This record gives sequence, C-alpha cells and structure tokens, in this order.
Amino acid sequence: MSDGTFLRYVALGDSQTEGLGDGDDAGGLRGWADRLAELLARERSDVLYANLAVRGRLAGQVRAEQLGPALALRPDLATVVAGVNDLLRPRFDADATAGHLEAMFAALTAQGARVATLTFPGVGRITPLARPLGPRVEALNERIRAASRRHGVTVVETSRHPVVDDPRLWSPDRLHAGPIGHARIAAAVAQALALPGSDDSWARPLPPQALPSGLGAVAAELRWAGSFLGPWLGRRLRGRSSGDDRRAKRPELLPVAAGPGTPPGTAWRA
Repeated sequence: MSDGTFLRYVALGDSQTEGLGDGDDAGGLRGWADRLAELLARERSDVLYANLAVRGRLAGQVRAEQLGPALALRPDLATVVAGVNDLLRPRFDADATAGHLEAMFAALTAQGARVATLTFPGVGRITPLARPLGPRVEALNERIRAASRRHGVTVVETSRHPVVDDPRLWSPDRLHAGPIGHARIAAAVAQALALPGSDDSWARPLPPQALPSGLGAVAAELRWAGSFLGPWLGRRLRGRSSGDDRRAKRPELLPVAAGPGTPPGTAWRA
C-alpha cells in the first residue's frame, strides 16, 4: 500500500521461512515470517497472513509450487527467501538459482506487491567444516542483489553484520536460525520496510559469552557432524528431503491471530 502499511502478507521459501529452529512440529513452528506478521498486526489488526514455505525446497521448487498460489492471494507484501538448499547441492548453479528468484521477484512486483528478500551469511563463519561453501554464498548474494535492483526488491543485508556469526542466534543444527535469530531476522526485515517502531537494535551484539576453544571446539564440531551432518548426508544419498510429503503450514490468508504459532503479543525480541 502507498502509505507504507500492509494488509496482505504472503511468505514464500524453504525451511527458514517455514520457521525451523523456532518451535517444533509438535507445538508449532513460529519463525521470522510469523514474527514479522505479528509486527504488521500491531499496526493493523486486520492484517492477513499466509506462509507457503516448505522445508527442503530448492529455489526452482519454490517457484514452481508457491509462486502461482502466492499470486492468486494478491499480496501487497511478499517475502521470497530461497537458495540455501541449492548451494548445498554438489551441482550448484548460481545463475540458475538466482534466475528462479528473479522470476518470482518479477512476477510479484509486476502485480504490485512490495517484495523483500535476504542475503545469506557465510556458512563457514558459523560452521568451520562448511568454509568451502563460502564462494557459493557470495556468488548467490551478488546475484540476489543484482536481481533485486532490477525489480525494486528490498534486500535485507543480514549477512554483513557481525552479530549474525554469534552461535546464540542459531539452532543446534547450525543451518537454521534459533528463536533469537528468527527474532533478529524479523526485526531486520521490519527496519528495511520502515515499519513503525523498527530500528537497528537487531544488529547490535549480544552480551559477551565465552566460546569453546581447543579440544572443546573440536569436540563440538564432531558432535555436530554426528548429530546433523551425517543424517543430512544420508538423506541426500537416499534421494530424500526433509520436506517430502509436507505441505505449507498456512496456505490461506488468515488473520494473524488465527494461524499456528505463538499468538501476537509474545515478545519478538527473544
């Protein structure tokens, strides 16, 4: 809407937008998109929100499965965040991945929606074993920025702030944000959209905390590899995905209070 308020918010993406790391399947996933919807609803109680994201989806799958339904919902605000699952694949193609994202940017903005997206942090800064993926992340980020400029998409540059490297923002699997991280992402998007009450506090560092070093750091890496990396590789080898047989948690536009997750009013600066 021209006055900077939004009444119809639709989120497209993969596990991060679905909310993995912030809640669980038994009690409900919250996630940064839910938290952003709650911020929108603080200004307008009649805000409607749909979340089409499904874990494990590649950018091309997000485009094929979610773009059509998103356009049918005619959002005035849409967030499109995908590509991490692509860059984890052996045959990652940055141009093809960004092409799927750009197609979604183009279609949604052409329909009149305000669109926002994110850049991704260097995974090697969070998981040392993943450092070889660093150039892939930067290649994708560069293409996201270029595509966003062409279509007037708001880019939330979370990747450039040191606080993103703080392990307290991440879930134990180190691939998904934890509750604090999801809260920070929502606040970053709110600031980029100039929502009332938003500011740059999301980028400020957390209080200092001692981190494992030496043998403790090595042991932590081994535990992570055994608990998360091994099972992830096993699924890849079997041709399986964490999102197999899953559907969007919130496929229709509903009042924010009517959907799954934590009710509005819960503190979003976790």
